[in-house]
Amino acid sequence: MLKAVGSGIRLQVLTLLYDKGSLSYTEIMTNLKLNQSKDAGKFAYHLKFLLRTDLIEPDLETRKYRLTDLGKMIVDIAEEIERHTFKRKKTMVRTSRLAMEEFDRNKIALSLIKEANVPVSQAQKIAREAEKRLQAFKTKYLTAPLIREIVNTILLEKGLEDYRHKLTRLGVPVYDVSQLIKNTANTNAPSVETVHRKTGDAVIEEYTLLSVLPREVADAHVSGAINLDNLGTWILKPNEIMHDLRCFMKNGNHNGNASSASGLRRPPKNLDQLLAFILNVLRWTSGEISGEQTIDYFNLFLAPFTKDVPLEEVKEKLRLLIDSLTQETQITATLGLELVVPDFLKEKETIGPEGNTNGPYKDFENESRRLALTLLELILEESKEKPVFNPSIVIKLRPEALNNSECQPILLRAHQLAGLLGTPYFANMATEKQGFGSYAATGSRLGVEWKGDWELDTLQTGNIDDVAINLPRIAYLSEGKEAKFSQILDEQLEIATQALEIKHHIIKQRLDEGLLPFLHQKMGENGGYFRRENATRTISLCGLYEAVHSLLGKSLQTDPEALKFAEEILKSTNTFAKEHSRKPENRTVCSLVSSAEASKRFAELDAERFGWATINAQGSKEQPFYTNVGIMPRSLETSWQDRFPFEENFHKLAQGGNVTLLPLTEAPVTLEELLSTTKQVANTRNIGLFAYDRVLTYCTNCKHIAYTIMAKCQSCGEANTLIAYSRSSAKYSST
Repeated sequence: MLKAVGSGIRLQVLTLLYDKGSLSYTEIMTNLKLNQSKDAGKFAYHLKFLLRTDLIEPDLETRKYRLTDLGKMIVDIAEEIERHTFKRKKTMVRTSRLAMEEFDRNKIALSLIKEANVPVSQAQKIAREAEKRLQAFKTKYLTAPLIREIVNTILLEKGLEDYRHKLTRLGVPVYDVSQLIKNTANTNAPSVETVHRKTGDAVIEEYTLLSVLPREVADAHVSGAINLDNLGTWILKPNEIMHDLRCFMKNGNHNGNASSASGLRRPPKNLDQLLAFILNVLRWTSGEISGEQTIDYFNLFLAPFTKDVPLEEVKEKLRLLIDSLTQETQITATLGLELVVPDFLKEKETIGPEGNTNGPYKDFENESRRLALTLLELILEESKEKPVFNPSIVIKLRPEALNNSECQPILLRAHQLAGLLGTPYFANMATEKQGFGSYAATGSRLGVEWKGDWELDTLQTGNIDDVAINLPRIAYLSEGKEAKFSQILDEQLEIATQALEIKHHIIKQRLDEGLLPFLHQKMGENGGYFRRENATRTISLCGLYEAVHSLLGKSLQTDPEALKFAEEILKSTNTFAKEHSRKPENRTVCSLVSSAEASKRFAELDAERFGWATINAQGSKEQPFYTNVGIMPRSLETSWQDRFPFEENFHKLAQGGNVTLLPLTEAPVTLEELLSTTKQVANTRNIGLFAYDRVLTYCTNCKHIAYTIMAKCQSCGEANTLIAYSRSSAKYSST
């Protein structure tokens, strides 16, 4: 046996069969670069020698030669002897554990077996080949990422892409991190936490696309056919939540991870404790929710705690809450205000200090109005120093409130704020079903179309997440054919619901694992706080206006055929959502509000793929985007009255969310004009949620606000102290 491996050619044959598996007579000679006529006799002698010593054996079916177990052992021993004989310098590896270790190819094999389920023999062969390639490098030390790259290269060369897919390393390139730090430092709100969060999100995004989502869904997102919102937290958190303060007023907090030292585990005793409780609820939840937190009926549920508390004292206590929320970068909140006590709450027992009942809500209507007015006056005061955009305010417009003299001071303050900043939002609660709904400032809506119970359907639940559909992309691919458009749309809707189904199950898993302790905490006999089974799964249609124009060559505001086709798109999507909602825990809804990220990403990718001559986008070539809020682009020079007939056709169909933004120009607008418009919308239009829209620039130096984008402050002349605010989606953002 030792004599068999004493020949260089014979050892090469053994090593070759070890690395490549079974080979034919001709393949072995070719790989060893032997001449088939000149070296045939010599090669036959060596081959017979290896056969006699039982180091190789013939495979009669394939007519090839393969190594025996003894042959494999001989190759391993020969390499060990070679390693010790030549006493090669030890190669060190900087591992992912931030430690220096001696290189060991067995660890490569173990990694292949453990992470990618590669068969043992195949893993050992790949590890040997990786070792040979790494030995050729003249580096002082190796790194774990480099070794993984070499192994992945070998897997690709061998056509083992499925194994390579499982072995892919997640991370962010050094250059990308450097740019992220630089770009974040140049923003209006620089924060190291932003850098930390975004780099972490990048890793989760890769993991989600590579290891969680089916290839069809991942490819649709990457290509720009769909957009998965919150991809960095897709496998970790729900998107939005609608809180019910009464749970904490009655039960206190039972989140096991929250500090009991705060004294908030028991029901709050007074307004001070309640407001501190609210701030902590928002803080705790911010770690378990990706987006907006909404507290509906805010003034109504707080009313029992303000009884007999002096007005100035109420105002100063509220000021602390607003100041804290303004400074919180991780919390985005919406507060819903009621001007009257809705019928379904009038006889319900209130929950007051220490969890005690204090009579029905109808007895606290005056306190609730006082609280709403105080909150709006407070935000107006604070906005003179700096515009307040967090929390957002949603004013519920019920028919009985619009002509109620006691509600007029609240409406006037709300419209004073609307004229100043373009906030708050107004929810039209005129219709029967709409009257039970709850809105977030993001435009998302929770109604009673699911269980038929306003509490189960709208409180202690929220939105699992949102998948946006790139409608203009479908139009470009349809080549003017409506039937083809419908076919592609159905395909994308199926992909979107598949993605949302996966997320729904993942969130259930996270809750069961205890990774979302605040949302999972027990609330009396009603189970966990967050009602996951009632949460919506949202499919948002992005670029409906541009898609119709591209497909038909007509604008929906001027052509009835175009308007009809746009309605058909939304109706078919809504029908699709309702059909899927027949399944238990599958509350699928349709929305006409998509994220600014999806809008910009779709337009940029379509421009790269189809060219500027083909695509139909808003904005400029440097910053294109599709219409992502409502149906009408805000850039269209049309009056409010002209927009209403088009917008209202779509609000009733988009039950998952819609908002109409009414642009305000630089010219001054009176309170009477705004209030009159609001009453007209509430009384005559089926617009569910609307807001007045401002573009403004704020100077941090002199506190001046201008209703346009400025390069230099008109008041103090400073150029580096300006912050521009505008809506790229339903909510304001700074630039």
